[in-house]
Amino acid sequence: MKKLGMIMAIFLTITAFLSVNASYAGRAGKRQVNQQKRIHQGVKSGEVTKREYKRLQREQAGIQRSKKRAWSDGQLTRKEKVRLEHRQDKASRHVYRAKHNDYDRN
Repeated sequence: MKKLGMIMAIFLTITAFLSVNASYAGRAGKRQVNQQKRIHQGVKSGEVTKREYKRLQREQAGIQRSKKRAWSDGQLTRKEKVRLEHRQDKASRHVYRAKHNDYDRN
């Protein structure tokens, strides 16, 4: 009976760990999609210049490469997660600044 309980505890721990990692992957992906939408909306409205657009797209591609590299071993460590979130925070600020500075396409 103790052996079965121990096996169940291990199984639940592994399941919880995997679901947390999977949920972060979904959240990080959604966040990146939202940032892409913000960039495209800025281009469409004329708030983001062509040069700003290229820079923002390069930054998004770099985040995507980092995310791919972090997940290459099948799991995401806490350190990798923090780094990715930091890069996404920084990219979000860059999108905001590009949309709210005095440069425009018109």
